[in-house]
Amino acid sequence: MATPSELQKLAEEGKQAFNAGQYEPALTKFQAAAEGYAALGDQVNAAEMKNNQSVTLLKLGQGQAALDAALGTEQVFANANDLRRQGMAIGNQAAALEALKRWDDALAAYDRSAEVFAQAGDGDLRAMVLKSAAAIKLRRGKVSESAFKMIGSMEAKDKPSIFERVLRSVLRFVQR
Repeated sequence: MATPSELQKLAEEGKQAFNAGQYEPALTKFQAAAEGYAALGDQVNAAEMKNNQSVTLLKLGQGQAALDAALGTEQVFANANDLRRQGMAIGNQAAALEALKRWDDALAAYDRSAEVFAQAGDGDLRAMVLKSAAAIKLRRGKVSESAFKMIGSMEAKDKPSIFERVLRSVLRFVQR
């Protein structure tokens, strides 16, 4: 059985591989770390590694496996009162659902993720998931709904750029 420090090293190696675009080795390391943490009874770190697997699987074009990896991890983070990682887990599920073209499910998950990020007080991550939801609506031809989502995402951001403030004004004007 691996020690916590060995698992932490394995996770770090997975992140380095991921950042270098070496997704297969990253996936292998994240899977091994998840299994190791689970064997130690460390459900929170196991869930973190499963979410890393999910993101990596999306990069490899494996939407269903990405969804399977992330499912249930949001509850682990909720039980640990970790709203930020709970929101990220739901966001990862939303991204996997989007990759599977399950648009309505993805939108619902992005909305849930945004709600959790709002509770956590993380405006930047909330803005990111709201933008993802807006992009789905825009692709589906729901332009006015998309504009509302984009405005919401910009208002959620802690420090919007000048471009985002101008865009928000333009979108509000267009809606009238």
